[in-house]
Amino acid sequence: MLVTWPLMAAIQEISARIGRVTGKGIAGNIREHYSRTLLYPIVGMLLVANIINLGADLGAMGDAVRLLVGGRAEPYVVVFAVTCAALEVFSSYERYVRLLKWLTVALFAYVATVLVVKVPWGEVAYRTVVPQILWQTDYAVTIVAVLGTTISPYLFFWQASEEAEEERVDPAAKPLIEAPRQARREIRRIEIDTYLGMGLSNLIALCIIITTAATLNAHGVTDVQSSEQAASALKPIAGEFAALLFTCGIVGTGLLAIPVLAGSGAYALAETMRWPAGLGRRPRDAKAFYATIVVGTLIGVAFNFVHIDPIKALFWTAVINGVTAVPLMVVMMVMTRQRRVMGQFTLPRWLHVIGWVSTAAMTLAVVTMFATWKS
Repeated sequence: MLVTWPLMAAIQEISARIGRVTGKGIAGNIREHYSRTLLYPIVGMLLVANIINLGADLGAMGDAVRLLVGGRAEPYVVVFAVTCAALEVFSSYERYVRLLKWLTVALFAYVATVLVVKVPWGEVAYRTVVPQILWQTDYAVTIVAVLGTTISPYLFFWQASEEAEEERVDPAAKPLIEAPRQARREIRRIEIDTYLGMGLSNLIALCIIITTAATLNAHGVTDVQSSEQAASALKPIAGEFAALLFTCGIVGTGLLAIPVLAGSGAYALAETMRWPAGLGRRPRDAKAFYATIVVGTLIGVAFNFVHIDPIKALFWTAVINGVTAVPLMVVMMVMTRQRRVMGQFTLPRWLHVIGWVSTAAMTLAVVTMFATWKS
């Protein structure tokens, strides 16, 4: 988490700059400046990973609610899916953005959880700085999964598209390539927003890792197949209050993740196909865009009726995201140094260097994973 914070923050800032400078998302820029044979596989893998991830998140939320109130998980899955899709399609953009921002408060349930369980903080501090690295397949695959869920393609697409969307709905704003006088204020805002946001993201992830390591893993619970099983196993080890907090965190995280997964896929596909796109548009003005959100959510619901292990689904979609991120990051790094794309707002040297370091780290992790598989 210490290593990934500056790397993921840099990539997210680069994604934001692409959207704010050009007024288009990543898919729109790739389509305009590069080959479609490069664009289609990237967007295709993004959609597959997003939909599986979305379905797994819905399943985790359904299991969590079943643990709290009883009954079957499937009806809760349907309710969450319908609610999230309806809010994304029919809410005004400004109201929906405010709702998502307030939902981030739910993430602090994980911080509260780690504070009420028994944690060997000395060992945590040491292993945070000096991790134990193993040359074996499981370890390498897990590293790719961790990177794939933090430095993740759907976050790149979402960040760039939302910057473009914010610019589009604000009458006073224009793409920076057309209004360079707005650049200083906007780039400063992007920097503060991105580094604080990614710092919070990694803090929450660290709390989840510490909680599960100090409770489930320390007691030999290593084959967790659902969020319900995780929370149930946590209860006798850490107490009912800790299990309740952990369960509430699962629901809150899902409510945040589902619209981002559905929305980022819809933005990418719409820009690829040149459909009108944007959460700030009315449904009748962007029918295909909103239909992508609805269809993707419905497919995610369907996964929960074929008994796919949601935890394994989340894990392997993270691995897919890690593999997909490599060519996408290379394209982004090349794109953001070209004046034909970014005008006078090509990346500053320091950000360009960190971006390539992040790309190299992701590439190394993926190559190591495949190398250990072969061996």
